[in-house]
Amino acid sequence: MTLEEQTTWSENESPSLRSYTLQDFQKIPQIAGLSEEKKFEMEVVGNVLPFKANNYVVEQLINWNNIPNDPIFVLTFPQKGMLLPNHFDEMADTLKKEADKKEIQEVANKIRLQLNPHPAGQMEMNVPALKDGTKLYGMQHKYHETCLFFPSQSQTCHAYCTFCFRWPQFVGMDEMKFAMKEGEQLVQYLIEHPEISDVLFTGGDPMIMKASLFSTYIDTLLEADLPNLKTIRIGTKALAYWPYKFLTDRDADETLATFERVEQSGKHLAFMAHFNHPAELETGSVKAAIKRVRDTGAQIRTQSPLLTHINDSSEIWSKMWQKQVELGCIPYYMFVVRDTGAQHYFGIPLVRAHEIFKDAVKNVSGLARTVRGPSMSATPGKVQIDGVSEVNGKKVMVLRMLQGRNPEWVNKPFFAEYDDGAIWLDDLKPAFEPKFFFEDELTKMKSKTTS
Repeated sequence: MTLEEQTTWSENESPSLRSYTLQDFQKIPQIAGLSEEKKFEMEVVGNVLPFKANNYVVEQLINWNNIPNDPIFVLTFPQKGMLLPNHFDEMADTLKKEADKKEIQEVANKIRLQLNPHPAGQMEMNVPALKDGTKLYGMQHKYHETCLFFPSQSQTCHAYCTFCFRWPQFVGMDEMKFAMKEGEQLVQYLIEHPEISDVLFTGGDPMIMKASLFSTYIDTLLEADLPNLKTIRIGTKALAYWPYKFLTDRDADETLATFERVEQSGKHLAFMAHFNHPAELETGSVKAAIKRVRDTGAQIRTQSPLLTHINDSSEIWSKMWQKQVELGCIPYYMFVVRDTGAQHYFGIPLVRAHEIFKDAVKNVSGLARTVRGPSMSATPGKVQIDGVSEVNGKKVMVLRMLQGRNPEWVNKPFFAEYDDGAIWLDDLKPAFEPKFFFEDELTKMKSKTTS
């Protein structure tokens, strides 16, 4: 099927979701037309990193006349460079000798464990516990006022992003998953921690859940009537990957009614939408879905990492932010690719990331300058690259802690030696001190969680 043969879906249509995985992706007509070498490369990578696409992504978002360079194709379909050469060769050799499923899985898991599956202390430092000692493995509590909740029914997505830092959720290694079935323990934790004002539903994608399941979690929170809970956040890619969740799916109206109940309760509903490229904002369906979500009283904030091969230009970002504002969304974060999975493929040097951010911001109005970044979600907190400067004749990188494990760190500026090749906080060295200001306290925090 060529691009000219594709039809544009209307927001008034009621398409059924069809998912494609590693088992059947070669049946996609556009994929069938690729070379055998390209299809084998995708199979190799797809046996290590998770892969899932759907008919909306395939038929509406990808420009099949621009393969393999189309940004949405790279965003959703495995590419050879996403594995390091030695890892690619190891899995390729395993598949070529027609190993059984058990051996393939063993090789895949060995490679996965070398990809830093849980960065930024997620497993070691972020898992909270009730006062009775019960560990809550379906939650994370890293920042003072915000906790993350992983419903067990949301541990998948409508399609997977190839850069996703939560890829361990999807590869069948249960010991690497975050998931929680019950909302009562969440309520109990919020009662025990009155400093928490925000709960972020995440996954996977909470919007993969049926409305009846999602509303159970939400109603449990609302019925608890917690005075400290001010905001419920939903982290989701559904607007970009399956807008019909909010338009014509059987439970679309029920989903939106749940949003309305949050607002009617006096709580704020923050819809944290992931958009990685302007192409995701162009269909009539996504525009209509954004309007329906906003009509419930929810506020849509947008975020994305800065990604080589997908959105690594200031023009793309300024266009994306302008379109988001036009549609009533609030640009929120430009992230730096996390130190996990295919970081080597998607990562961008921090100095260049700031240049892209600066050039993009200067070409949008003040309404789009709500966005913050480029920001690294690192072990100590969210670290923003503020720019490059000269202090006492020394060229330095200016950094700022946007969010921290210790609230006292928030908004504190600090300096690193100039390094135009660094792509992550761990690559940087302090400019004027033997250690960064947070290091000693962070070490103590780590020792407490491991003791």
